Amino acid sequence: MPGFSNSLEESLHRAIALATSRRHEFAMLEHLLYSLTEDQEATGVMRACNVNLEQLRRDLDEFITDELDDLVMDGFVEARPTLSFQRVVQRALINVESSGREEVTGANVLVAIFSERESHAAYFLQKQEMTRLDAISYISHGVAKAAGKETARVVTGTDSTFSSENKEGPEEDDTNPSTESLDAYCVNLNEKAIKGKIDPLIGREEEVDRTIQILCRRSKNNPLYVGDPGVGKTAIAEGLARKIVNGEVPEVLLPAVIYSLDM
Repeated sequence: MPGFSNSLEESLHRAIALATSRRHEFAMLEHLLYSLTEDQEATGVMRACNVNLEQLRRDLDEFITDELDDLVMDGFVEARPTLSFQRVVQRALINVESSGREEVTGANVLVAIFSERESHAAYFLQKQEMTRLDAISYISHGVAKAAGKETARVVTGTDSTFSSENKEGPEEDDTNPSTESLDAYCVNLNEKAIKGKIDPLIGREEEVDRTIQILCRRSKNNPLYVGDPGVGKTAIAEGLARKIVNGEVPEVLLPAVIYSLDM
């Protein structure tokens, strides 16, 4: 089971302390988001998505002060996290665990907030034109939104861009970009297969063979697995990685590496 990063633990405690200091019975998502504006991982993502942190804090503080009067309790009572607060943290934990990583950060919790679509926390982020996809694009690929645009750009200096500032001679295309972001936010299923951490696939051989067939096409070569959680979509991808590692695929697929991305 993944653990919380030190900064996330501090953010969770800070959110509850904020609610308690306001004598609120419950710690809401808005308390949590306010706390995340002081979390290093979360603020890095928000800045890359062009969020004005000062404005976000003002909006949240105004909401917490003016709209949460019904939560005020007489006397000292430590605030309890609401169900939505708990769902967000649990969702971030599950996503990190399913991706094979060992630590949940404030960035993961920030992404999970967007799943609570009816919350004011998600509204305040959307008010600043930040979307869940923006956050994932930056976390996964170092791609940040260009100011004032809906499209994204690669952040100069991130490991997803090929810097030519210190290069001599003519610029060359980058054919070997760094995999630092992939290593940080994805799980290399090939490596898991090599280490024996992927069990043999049972009952899904036909789907894996069909996947291999599609991947070998010259065009229309993007297989898509659709199904409810738990039906075995990830197992098919792991089975494919196992076949690649064991050399049981056509030669064109032998160099392929399968990654699992936390979406």
